[in-house]
Amino acid sequence: MAKNSYSVEKIANNMTSSMLIHPGEMIKDEIVARGLTQKDLAQQMGVSYTVFNEILNGKRPVTTEYALLLEAALGTDANIWLGLQAEYNMQKMKQDKSFMSRLEKIRKIAAIF
Repeated sequence: MAKNSYSVEKIANNMTSSMLIHPGEMIKDEIVARGLTQKDLAQQMGVSYTVFNEILNGKRPVTTEYALLLEAALGTDANIWLGLQAEYNMQKMKQDKSFMSRLEKIRKIAAIF
């Protein structure tokens, strides 16, 4: 049996989900679990319901401003929401075949040096 006959991409910690979950979905779950409405929470945070709804539905990113507002309103650490957004962004780019091809070309050039 060959040593290291497994693929690095198949190691659990290196695997990426084929299904992207925007952090807005998790915020929606949190809102429901607390028995709140999106409109009430948007009003409490002093933000547009329309913009907030677009975040919850994955049409806009969770920004630093919204993460801090959620921290104040829900008592959740803003870094959680920002981290989830960063991870979502990273996974989305990794699924972009054109961008990944571009990265591969850059890595090949960089490997020469």
